[in-house]
Amino acid sequence: MSAKKVTGNAGGKAGKKSSGGSAAPAQDTKASGKPASGVAAEAAMQRGGSAGPKPMKAAGSGAPVSSCACTDPGIAAEAAAGDGSKRIHVHHVTRVEGHGNIVVVIGADNAVETVRWEVPEAPRFFEAILQGRSYKDVHQIVSRICGICSIGHQLSSLQATEDAMNIRISEQTVTLRKLAIHAENLQSHLLHLAYLVLPDLMGVNSVIPLAETHKSELVGLIGLRRLANEFSRTICGRTTHPQRMVPGGFTKLPDESELQVLLQSFRDSLPGFLKAADLFASLRHKLPDFSRETEYIGLVSPSEYALYRGEVGSTDDSRKPASFYKDVTQEYCVPQSTAKWTKNMRGSFMVGALSRYKLNHTHLKPTAKKVAETVGLTPDTVNPFHNNLAQLVECVHSVEDSMELIHWLLVEGVKREKAPVIRPRAGRGVGAVEVPRGILFHSYEYDSKGRIVEADCVIPTNMNHANIQKDLEGLVPVIAHTSEAEIELLTSMLVRAYDPCISCSTHCIDITPGQMSKPDRGVRFVYKGR
Repeated sequence: MSAKKVTGNAGGKAGKKSSGGSAAPAQDTKASGKPASGVAAEAAMQRGGSAGPKPMKAAGSGAPVSSCACTDPGIAAEAAAGDGSKRIHVHHVTRVEGHGNIVVVIGADNAVETVRWEVPEAPRFFEAILQGRSYKDVHQIVSRICGICSIGHQLSSLQATEDAMNIRISEQTVTLRKLAIHAENLQSHLLHLAYLVLPDLMGVNSVIPLAETHKSELVGLIGLRRLANEFSRTICGRTTHPQRMVPGGFTKLPDESELQVLLQSFRDSLPGFLKAADLFASLRHKLPDFSRETEYIGLVSPSEYALYRGEVGSTDDSRKPASFYKDVTQEYCVPQSTAKWTKNMRGSFMVGALSRYKLNHTHLKPTAKKVAETVGLTPDTVNPFHNNLAQLVECVHSVEDSMELIHWLLVEGVKREKAPVIRPRAGRGVGAVEVPRGILFHSYEYDSKGRIVEADCVIPTNMNHANIQKDLEGLVPVIAHTSEAEIELLTSMLVRAYDPCISCSTHCIDITPGQMSKPDRGVRFVYKGR
């Protein structure tokens, strides 16, 4: 998809009339007798024809915005009763984790009436489940919040527990935990890039057709992800839901022979990552050139590309300790979402690979910096679609940094350290780590017996929901004059660029008819079956 620069409205206004949470959902109508474009597109593909829209042009410009030939299956988009208006309901966005809907209503004069990002995912109860649980169990429970980010949830949980109980950890433990973070980032980023993003750029609906048309590229990416899985297994005990990490350290350490094998595997993998960089560089022009100013938030450090430790940094605000996370996130509820939204200095902000890159790019490893140049990623970008490019850059950084960390472990020798003595005490602690989709906060209050009194988890996708809404409000007015299929495609691609983990972000606790809120402090949630 060739790209004409599209600049979004930073104020979040969409056309003459834009509605976020206030407007009613668009109703599908069959009055026109026109088939849903998603179905029509699928049928076209089965006939061997093009499933996508013709190249569109930005308003007032002769240059095309995009010419990608794919569309999402399961999308309903129909003209309303032949009056020239458009009603688009993406239900649900595909190739993301969880359930999210896009609702767009455009009048006959191409004035945008409704743009809405909806999160209908069922609420989850992890914060309530934790109440009364021992510090020994908490990190294992919260890893189940997400199968993709289970390592990050466990590490943020361990940090919060260790902070609350004043548990000190060794440099070796910190090093192994940093390796665990790198393993997870590699697993998730490669999954997203190969299976969820690449089909859009290649003009197909899923990764399956690429096995025929781009076999070598796909096999290469799959091989890199297999290495990431082995990385996680070596450090954490298995590929998901780590077994070895506990408050104060590890129950089992990797053998030096395993680390040697891993180190050599990383050396051998670098050419594969460079090939991936060349592939995405060749497809970069298919990413819409959409720009919208926003705030970017993530961990920062004066000495490293911050993933495991650091202060909370912002492109708009001063740095803050992680313990001040509530001042930064400022959660609030909206009618269209079962997940909370957040804001800080503006009406929204972004977290994730692009935010980390903008805040920490000077600390990238040398080959990662070269990859950023190869794919055309620069620190001044405000294009949310470039989050995918930042993910690829982070993959290479993770490999390079992991090689250095493993080398340190081999030089120092992997030591069986004495486990710290843990004396449960009342206290409060906060943990903050960078997971693939952005900064993750866990905050716990313990009683004197080491049992959870209150827990709070603020998930990266929570922090991105409002920014997705604002980006959609900026994008849709510019493409409102184009076909329904093109609007479906570009809005879905925008959501996918964030790599949202929607299930993780829905964590309301108390369910009352017509109301969702957290319970009062100290009140345990109890389910009473019939």
